[in-house]
Amino acid sequence: MKVIEESGIREYLQKRQITEAYCKQKTLIESGYFDVVELKKMKPKTAGIVYFRITKKYRAIGFIEGEILVVTKIWDHQ
Repeated sequence: MKVIEESGIREYLQKRQITEAYCKQKTLIESGYFDVVELKKMKPKTAGIVYFRITKKYRAIGFIEGEILVVTKIWDHQ
């Protein structure tokens, strides 16, 4: 599965110095290791919104279109 980001995501990652952690998680998703990054559906599950862990503090949220995961937002989980 390919992972792409909407505009503004890279800047957000750079400001919080989590770009390296995000890239590592992105690589794992693209390799198919969904359980390692804890890729999960948000409730209600019928909405098609998924999230995954970047660090203990940050999560990425997005949606799946075919074989592409589009990351729309990064947020402070704590």
